[in-house]
Amino acid sequence: MIPNGGNRLSEKITRKNNDLEPVMAEIRLLIAGAGGRMGRALVRAATEAKGFAVAGAFETAGSAAVGKDAGELAGVGPLGVKIAADPAPLVKNADAILDFTVPAATVALAALAAKAKLVHVIGTTGLAAADEQKIAAAARETVVVKSGNMSLGVNLLAALTKRVAKTLGEEFDIEILEMHHNKKIDAPSGTALLLGRAAAEGRGVDLEKRKVAAREGHTGARKPGDIGFATLRGGTVVGEHSVIFAGPAERIELVHRAEDRTIFANGALAAARWGKGQKPGLYSMADVLGLADF
Repeated sequence: MIPNGGNRLSEKITRKNNDLEPVMAEIRLLIAGAGGRMGRALVRAATEAKGFAVAGAFETAGSAAVGKDAGELAGVGPLGVKIAADPAPLVKNADAILDFTVPAATVALAALAAKAKLVHVIGTTGLAAADEQKIAAAARETVVVKSGNMSLGVNLLAALTKRVAKTLGEEFDIEILEMHHNKKIDAPSGTALLLGRAAAEGRGVDLEKRKVAAREGHTGARKPGDIGFATLRGGTVVGEHSVIFAGPAERIELVHRAEDRTIFANGALAAARWGKGQKPGLYSMADVLGLADF
C-alpha cells in the first residue's frame, strides 16, 4: 500500500466468501493550518484512522511550519508530506479539505474547494455574516459541512438543548456558560453559539433578537425569553460548555467537557467520509450524525 502522502490511491483487494471485493479507496485529505494545535491533531487522527490519507498540508506563508514534514510535526513520524504555503497546487490530488483556521482563510478555501469540487469540512469559528454568505454561495457548487463543534457529544448536547428548550416554557431562563484556553481569540465560542441556536430553534425564536452576550453595570432585571452567554478564558482548557435552564425552584443543566482535541478531529473525519458522494449543499454535523430531526 502506498504510504500516506502518495499522489495516487492504493489498490486494495480482500477475499470474502471466495469472491474478490474491492475495499473502499482512501479519502485523500488536505489539512489546513497543519502547524497549529488543531491542525496537528487532524494529521494524527487521519494517520491513525482507517480509510484516510494525508495528501497535503499547508500553513500561512511565513509560518515556521512551512517546509516541515506534517507527520513529524504532529508526532506520528515522517509522512513525506511537506507543509506548503499555497494550497492551490494540492487540490488536484485531494478529495476533501479539513479546515479549522481563521475566517479570512476559510472564506478563501471555500472558493478553492468549490472550484475543485472538494468536500470542505469547516470547524472555523468567529465567522461574520458576510463570511457565512460566501460559504453558502460556495456550497451551491460543492459539499460543505460546517459546525461550531465537530464532536459527537457536543452535537448530541445541541439536540438535547433544542428538545429541552422546546419542552420548557419561558419561565425557564436559558444561560450558556463556556470556558476555553487562554489563546482562544473569539467569544462567545462557536460551540456556545451552536448551543444558543439550538435553544432558539427549540423556542421558535431568532437568536440574534434574544441573545445577551455580556452583562455589566445596572442592566435591569433579566427579560423573559433572553438567551444569555457567559465566557471564561484561562489555562489550557480544551473546552467546557453548560446549558442552564433555570426555572422556579429548580434548575436543569446540560454539560459537555472536552478533554482532548482528538474528539474534534475524529468528527471532522466522519464529516469528510459522509460528505463524499453527497450532493452540493451546506450541511451540519447534525446531518452527519442523523440528528437533524431529533
